Amino acid sequence: MFAEERQRLVAERVAEAGRVSVTELAERFSVTTETVRRDLASLETAGVLRRVHGGAVPAERASTAEASLSERQVQNLAEKRRMAEAAAALIVSSRAGSILLDAGSSTEAVADCLLSHPDGAPELVVMTNALPIADKLAAVPGLAVHLLGGRIRPVTRAAVGQAAIDAVERHRPDLAFIGANGVHADFGLSTPDPEEAAVKAAFVRCARRAVVLADHTKFAVEALVQFGRLDAIDTLVTDRAPEGELAAALDDAGVEVMAP
Repeated sequence: MFAEERQRLVAERVAEAGRVSVTELAERFSVTTETVRRDLASLETAGVLRRVHGGAVPAERASTAEASLSERQVQNLAEKRRMAEAAAALIVSSRAGSILLDAGSSTEAVADCLLSHPDGAPELVVMTNALPIADKLAAVPGLAVHLLGGRIRPVTRAAVGQAAIDAVERHRPDLAFIGANGVHADFGLSTPDPEEAAVKAAFVRCARRAVVLADHTKFAVEALVQFGRLDAIDTLVTDRAPEGELAAALDDAGVEVMAP
């Protein structure tokens, strides 16, 4: 196999998997690890990928990279809908009376599932730091919606800062649904912005049960700021069951994985 063809296949594998290791690629193409590293160096120079310790990730996956809410709302729609329905089912099965909804496209999909809150069902208290979610749910019968205050970040339309953290810490909700930009075996849960990370960490601390929603593209990703170790959460709702090192780390941490 010529180097150009192998590098094209390497680029396709990185785009598909989100992260690949040097060892995996060497075995896949029956070449030495030194050959793989040269291929990765060439592809990084061409702007196709970015090398990280032990392998490579897509070029756009820098630790501070963050898509806008409007961009994320049109990505992986079917997967997010399945994840949201599974997450919303936890509200019923756990008989939760109060929930926290983090800002983000996956948690907003959970909010969409609450739009048809049945008449006669017990009132559900919904707390959120997300302007779009509060606006969407404010007029739904049977939902008592509380918007957490703070400075609004334009990219996610989320309230952040000490005011939001203080508001969260005065409560003990039954469930918290939290988004993440990265879910990593060693680094845990992460997001690019320090202020959003602080609010997410407060969500994890204060809820009786912390549920993270993250599709498979977030696996093995380390965004800039950690907001929790894997053993700080109870459940991961995703679209594809993790494998390898991440699967083992989640199991060791006692995290329930739901992949509808």
